[in-house]
This record gives sequence, structure tokens and C-alpha cells, in this order.
Amino acid sequence: MTERHITLSLVLHNHQPVGNFGFVFEENYQRAYAPMLDALERHPGVRLGLHYTGPLLDWFKASRPEVIERLQALVERGQVEVLGGGYYEPVLASLLESDRVGQLVKMADEVESLVGQRPSGAWLAERVWEPDVPKALARAGYDYTIVDDAHFRAAAIPPERHWGAYSTDDQGARVIVYGSEQGLRYRIPFRPVEEVVEYLREHATEAGDLVGMMGDDGEKFGTWPGTSELCWGREQWVERFFSALEENAGWLHTQKPTEALAAHPPIGRVYLPTGSYIEMSEWALPLEARREFTRLLHDAVERDAPEARWMRGGFWRAFQVNYREINDLHKQMLRTARKVEGLTIDGLAATKLEAIRDHLYQGQSNDCYWHGLFGGIYLSHMRLATLEHLIAAEDAADRARGRAGLEIELADFDVDGFDELLISAPGQRLLLKPSAGGAIGSWDARATRHALGSVLRRREEAYHDTLRQADSGQLEQQQAGEGAVSIHDLVKVNEPGMSGRLWYDDYERRSALVHVMPAGTTAESFEQASFEELGDFVTGAFGVLETDGDRVVLERDGTVRHGDGARGPLRVRKEHIFGDDRRGPTLTSRITITNTGTRALEARLGLEWNLNLLGGGGNPSAWYKVNGEVDRFDRREIAERTDHVGMGNDYIGIELEARPTPPSAAWWWSVETMSLSESGFEANHQGGSLSFVWPLSLGPGESATVALDMLVRSSRDRAEEEGL
Repeated sequence: MTERHITLSLVLHNHQPVGNFGFVFEENYQRAYAPMLDALERHPGVRLGLHYTGPLLDWFKASRPEVIERLQALVERGQVEVLGGGYYEPVLASLLESDRVGQLVKMADEVESLVGQRPSGAWLAERVWEPDVPKALARAGYDYTIVDDAHFRAAAIPPERHWGAYSTDDQGARVIVYGSEQGLRYRIPFRPVEEVVEYLREHATEAGDLVGMMGDDGEKFGTWPGTSELCWGREQWVERFFSALEENAGWLHTQKPTEALAAHPPIGRVYLPTGSYIEMSEWALPLEARREFTRLLHDAVERDAPEARWMRGGFWRAFQVNYREINDLHKQMLRTARKVEGLTIDGLAATKLEAIRDHLYQGQSNDCYWHGLFGGIYLSHMRLATLEHLIAAEDAADRARGRAGLEIELADFDVDGFDELLISAPGQRLLLKPSAGGAIGSWDARATRHALGSVLRRREEAYHDTLRQADSGQLEQQQAGEGAVSIHDLVKVNEPGMSGRLWYDDYERRSALVHVMPAGTTAESFEQASFEELGDFVTGAFGVLETDGDRVVLERDGTVRHGDGARGPLRVRKEHIFGDDRRGPTLTSRITITNTGTRALEARLGLEWNLNLLGGGGNPSAWYKVNGEVDRFDRREIAERTDHVGMGNDYIGIELEARPTPPSAAWWWSVETMSLSESGFEANHQGGSLSFVWPLSLGPGESATVALDMLVRSSRDRAEEEGL
């Protein structure tokens, strides 16, 4: 009987996001990255591909330079190939074409300089594919990439034809695509080694013409819950697996992807539709659609129904629909990218241009441009780090062009069909949204590169159903350390009673929001989003009356609900005046309320600001001060009367003063979301909500004016420190 053969090509993708904590890098190194290198050195017969993203390579060079030496040795002996990709792990499809190529080339150059071999393959971040991606890959010199088996299913390729590479192209630019085979991906390392070997034996052929590609996260070999003990502890899964591969090398051939491609040419042509892995497509769906799709998909999979292979979820770009903050981030990135793209080496030193471009590239790291089990938009420190680099790049590009004064631009910056106001000054940059409450959507302190206005809205998520069930005892929790499970199946609640803090906002957490509330409204009901909104000024459209010099004036003729339920007319005028000092920019907001109706109005007027100073977890560097008393930034505080609220973060080097006129009540509380990550359910501090509240008593035709003076003080100018 002729012996049957098969090729196994493994690729381990290792990634830490821009802005992640140093201790997380170290923990992943100790639990996953270093043990895997140890295992490869012990098993020279196992050949595979390794991918490390730019932030990890930078960390290795600075903190663990021996990793680079070990990689060099593995490459030199022909055991390992190092893949490239976008340097800071961007979703290529979200970038300008020039940045797609720039990120890809930067990584190829870096890999070649570190290990002496230019990469042939590119890791595709989050396996997000769009049909025009091949053009950038080919232009950057890459031959192949790895997608998900879900891409192949969506292209009508049956599962038995997933065992090999395919050729694809865009506008004549050709690349090879491998699919990460689902059966291998779900078994490694969660099923017994013997089962994995038997699964491969079942797919072996006499011709030996099949290639099983398994490209997946390196962190699942030690960092995912329960996998440290599974892979490197008592069960020694990786050691036993690598030994089994070597013992069965007569028929089970491990090859690096380039070797597999040389020995096994593409088995066909394919044109893949837009897609990612199946879980990402679920996360991209709107709330109710996701609930329904997940139910139908899981039912079809359990029944082993043939229609399961045709089921697809949402499109990755839908995150820009479901999360206003992601769309704002993406459009800020594109605006910055176009400014950087316009810089030339003729007008700028090459080293300075490279530094500016590198800030832009770091601001394109994918993790904060979506939300799922690993998504970073809910992680405030990573979101602020991403924004920090975009602020740095845009600020430097503006300075390089000689834009030194205050400028006000009216255009559709977030690409939704309505114009916004972009105010750019040496010390601050703001984006006002006239069509949505005339509110401030972002507010950046440029000297410290800090996004003051980056506060996430509290939204209902599909996984909140699981949190409620776990809190009520209807669902048994799977705790880390109770055995390895797929991270997609883990249920862990990090503190009891979290479901009782599931409060959802009816509006986006912008700033300079005008609330008209019943006179008895309390700070507690405001925090819990259970108060009654009498006016329509939080989300209603404002007209732009003036954009003159250093100020803008907005106005809305809206309505207010009286005690008997009837609505009457009310006018709100907002005047914002901007100061352009580099380290001490100012913002004065003057709000005038006019009762244009025939009935008296008795209510409370609230002016809400949402501010992020990275104060979560009791951060000792972040603080606020009311009436002279200082406390942690993430504590709740109610002041019946004040004329001054201060806050700051000493580590960032920023301080903010807010002075209401006339003196007012002040409501301050931490905006928290209950989100899901690989660590389980956790409460995430998104920023602070600061509202100044005045009594409002207006007879017909009467007006009232309140004002708020905001002063930002920066103790450092990071552009000066970097020479930008």
C-alpha cells in the first residue's frame, strides 16, 4: 500500500498593541513568546513561520535583545521564516493606499535588517480582507498572505478544497492566499495531540498534494486563560505535539509557508469577498442583528447543517456605523494621513518626515478601530495612545506647513453628509458637531498630545445578556485555571453585581451639551441615565450663525416640555471663544437660553462636559479638585455650589481649570462601561462626566446667560522635546 503524505504549515502571529502596558509585554513574553522559542530550539525538525508586529519587535530590541539573536539563529538554520505585514498592525483596508504600502515596506525593511531575510509573506491584521488589498501587498513586494477559512467558504470553496493555496489579484497585481484551516485552528492546542495527528492523517493523500495551513495567535500558547498549564505546565502540550511531528516526519511534513508554496503551487484561482474571521463578522453586526445571527449560526453548527458554511455576519467597516467614536477616530486618522502625505522631503528634513510618518503609522494600529473580544476601543489607555500619535502627526504636519495661528474650517470632516467645525490653534484642536447638539466631539491638547474629549458612550452590547445571566446565577462561570477553553467560550465576571451598573446613554458623550431637566432632577438619576430630558438640545441640530476670528456662534430654535406634557418653544445660543496659547489654550462657552413661548419655564439647566484624564483604577496621577478638596479622578463628587473645578494628570503633565459663571452646582462621576475582554467581564473607566447645573426660571420672552471658562495648562511640549 502506498504511503499517504500531507504537509503542515504553521504560522504563529504574535501581537501587542500600541499603547499597551509594559508589564503586559513582559507577561506575554514569559508565558508564550519565550517558551515557544525554547521549544523550537529543542525541536529542529519542526519548521514554521513566525510573525511579530512592530510594537513587539521594538520592545524586544529595547527590553529583550536576546530574542532577536535567537530569531536570527532559527532563520539561519532554515527552521523558521519571519513574516512581515503592516508594521504597527493596521487593518490595511482602512488606510490610504500610500500608507498601506508604507507600513508594509517598513516592516519588510525591519525584518530584513533584524534576521537577514526579507519576508515573502504578510500577516493580514485581523484577517480583514477587501478585494483591493492585493495591489498594496504586491507593490510592497509580498508574495502571499493568510486569510480565514471563512473567506474561502464565502467564495464557495468547499471545505475539502481548503487544503492549499490560491491565486488572486487586483488590477493585475497578484498574490497567493492561504486559508487558516478551521479544523486545525480549533484543535491546536485545545484537543489531545493524538487527535490532531489523526486529523492530519485523515487528510493525507497518496499524492501528498495537500497543505494544512494553521495561522493563529501565538498568545493562545500560554497567555489565553488556562493555556499556560496546558502548553507548558503539567500537560506539556507543545512539547508532545512537536515531538509527535518529528516522530511522524516520514508522512507528516512540516514546512515553512514559502517552502510549502514552492512544493505545492496554487490549486486554483479565487476572488474573495470582503470578510474576516467569523467572530469578527458577528461583532460587526448591530445589536439585535447580532443576537439573531449568533443564535442561528450556533444552531446550524450544532446540527452540522450544510447551510452553516454560507452564513456570514457583518462587514468590518460597520464598526464605524455602530460606534461613533470609531468613525471619528478613523476620519481623524485619514485627515492626518492626507496632511502627512502632502509633506515632502524637499521642505522637511528626512529624519523629521520619518518621525512624523511613524507617529501616523502608530496611530493606525488596528486595536481601537473595532470592538470584540480583543477590541481596544473600550480600553481607554490604548485609545488615548492611538489618539496621542495622531495628534502628534497632525500637529507636526501643521507646524511644518507654517500653520501657526487659529483657523476655523467648515466641512464634512466625519463624512456623514453634515458639516462640522474644525478649530485648529497652536495649543488645541476641537471638532464641533452642529448637526448633533452643536456639541464638541473631540478636544485635543496639542502640547501634551492628549485627547481630552475621548469618552466612550455607554451602549448595550449583546454580551451583556451573558453578564446578566452570570450575575443572576443562571450561567456557570468558567474561571481561568480550570482548564483550557477557547477564549471565545470563556465566561468570567471579575466582580459581583456588575450587571446592576448597566446604564445606557441616549446620546453621544460629547461636550458642551445643554440639558433642560425638571427642577427635581438629581445627580444620581443623571449618572444612571434615568432622568427626564425636557429639551431637544442634546441631539438636535444647531445652525451656524458666525465663525468670526476666534469664535463660533451656534443657535437652535427648539422645544421644551412643560409639566402638563405640552411642548413650548425655547431658543439656545452657544458662543465658543478660543484662545490659541500653545501651553495654555483657553475655551470660553457662553450659553444663552431664551423663552420664546408664552408660558413660564421652571427647570434646571445643565452644561455637560465629558473629559478623559486616564483616571481609571484609582490612578494616583489623576485628580480633580472641587472647592479646594482634592480626590481621585474616578470618584463621584457632588458640590451644591462652586465657582471652580480643577483636574489634571501629573504624569501626562496636564491640568484643567473650569470656572462657571454664575457659580453653580457641579456633578462629577466616572463614566464606566461593562465590557468583555480576554480577561472576562470588567468595568472600564471611560472618563469623567462633569456637569454644571443652574436653576432655570424664565418668564415669556426672558433670557438667561451662563458661561464656563476652561483653561488648559501643559507642563511640557512634546513636539519641542522631539524636535518636531
